[in-house]
Amino acid sequence: MFNQTCYELGSNRSCIRELFEYGRSRAAIVGPENVFDYSLGNPSIPAPPQVEQAIRDILTDMDPMAVHGYTSAVGDLAARQAIAEDLNERYAAGVRAEDLFIGCGAAPELVAAFRALAVPGAEILAVAPYFPEYKPFVECAGAALKVVPPDVPGFQIRLEAVEAMLTPNTVAVILNSPNNPAGTVYTRQTLEKLAALLQRKSEEFDHPIFIVADEPYRELVYGGVEVPFIPNIYPNTVVCYSYSKSLSLPGERIGYVYVPQQAAEHDRLYAAIAGAARAAGHVCAPSLWQKVIARCAKLRPDLESYDRNRRALYDGLTALGYEVAKPDGAFYLFVKAPGGDANAFSEKAKQNDLLVVPGDGFGCPGYFRVCYCVSHDMIIRSLPVFGELI
Repeated sequence: MFNQTCYELGSNRSCIRELFEYGRSRAAIVGPENVFDYSLGNPSIPAPPQVEQAIRDILTDMDPMAVHGYTSAVGDLAARQAIAEDLNERYAAGVRAEDLFIGCGAAPELVAAFRALAVPGAEILAVAPYFPEYKPFVECAGAALKVVPPDVPGFQIRLEAVEAMLTPNTVAVILNSPNNPAGTVYTRQTLEKLAALLQRKSEEFDHPIFIVADEPYRELVYGGVEVPFIPNIYPNTVVCYSYSKSLSLPGERIGYVYVPQQAAEHDRLYAAIAGAARAAGHVCAPSLWQKVIARCAKLRPDLESYDRNRRALYDGLTALGYEVAKPDGAFYLFVKAPGGDANAFSEKAKQNDLLVVPGDGFGCPGYFRVCYCVSHDMIIRSLPVFGELI
């Protein structure tokens, strides 16, 4: 009587959410200060004060009907113009307001992009390690997900593996840089080589192979590391962006899709993404937050506390003997599990109220993810537990 796929997705939480809920239940018993919860990537720095001020100004100065009424289905024009201006100032990308579609965060934007590209028999590649939700997003869109094996220990992209997996049915490759869960930033050299490969294969197969760039962590980068703007390297790129991490607004669900003017069949691709969003009921993102973004698109996060946590946890774990992929971005560490079994390690850690996410769901068995968007004090207090476990 019910769709079995939807039932299974709704009745079985992801491993990340299971750990998060377990942590909440343990906190009620032993106290939140005694649970070292590294499970969920929930920003721990506040939104910039200009965001709060923009909300107050909008609610005070604007007509309530304008604040809370519908916007255009593709998004408020002022917001799209502000985003385009910001991107052009930073990347000289030639972005136009009409190339942007305002969405309810990166997740429905990705779903819309996958549905727009999911012609019969379509295959979409994800580069491991990858965000686990890509699998249901792609498969429920009607395409097949194929996973490119991880490039350990540096977690760039195994280009020879990508080439071996490309077929005439390949419509897209998903890239997430800075990466969740590894914190890796794909280098310009890596991206240029991938672009050349995809261009060559697009010509061979006589249809474009798109990059779908999932970029909620674009501004979360440390030490001056470059995060190349992928459309400037490979025009057949669809960018899905969220302000959840850069402005610490995960619960407000606001972001955008960018389809470069130079992308193959730009108008049809944009219309297909808009149509996919329409079919899923994701048009006219929250009006208030679109107006906030119109005023705050150029704001950047203060990363000092994240960087402090990154260095403390990386230095602490490596000093204890853990093998850790040093992250240049996002707020995650990806750690090689002692003994090689990340699930067993995670279960053992749970017995000590230390919550880390096994890497199997990220397409990378043998590693576990640690989110360091937590209090610095928790990191320091948790290191002895990591020491006991190793």
